[in-house]
Amino acid sequence: MESFYEKMMYLIEIAGVWGPFCFILLHLLRPIFFLPVVFLCMTGGLLFGSFWGAVYSLIGVTLSSLLFYKLRTWMPKPFRKINVLKNKVFGKNHELTVPQIALLRLLPFMHFYLLSLCLYDLATDFKDYARSSVYTNIPLAILYTVSGEWITRLSPSVIALIFLLVIPFLYMLRKKQATIQWQEFFPSRSH
Repeated sequence: MESFYEKMMYLIEIAGVWGPFCFILLHLLRPIFFLPVVFLCMTGGLLFGSFWGAVYSLIGVTLSSLLFYKLRTWMPKPFRKINVLKNKVFGKNHELTVPQIALLRLLPFMHFYLLSLCLYDLATDFKDYARSSVYTNIPLAILYTVSGEWITRLSPSVIALIFLLVIPFLYMLRKKQATIQWQEFFPSRSH
């Protein structure tokens, strides 16, 4: 991973004006290389500075989210495993809100596409999904790009403290109602 990181940084640096395009393309290819979103956002801050790194990361992460939406729409079968994972993690009848998803995206161990699936389930159409996706990606891109070097120096205890501070916000921003299907509340008897 270290050598891949060094090669990637070298290629983007020598790309010149094509560097930002290569960086955004890398965001789209990120799932193929199993690179975490946080890693790429931090790299953007190191390569392009805080402002431009955040802008390029936001563009790349949002395009990745939009590509997920299109793939989910075109090929629903392969995404069933992610749906099963979503039901295991968040519960079958639990629906996250957009602000909750924005906060969860700040946690480095949360699966990016799992949260994208939650946004997909909330959205009424592509435009609604795109707007929500940009909204949830802004804090992610800014926080990890700006604090690229700073976050890598945090101790595990500080990361745990940050996580504990985020949990109350997740509770306060939750959806205050749950929908239970009739069949789940009153299971039918099979004779």
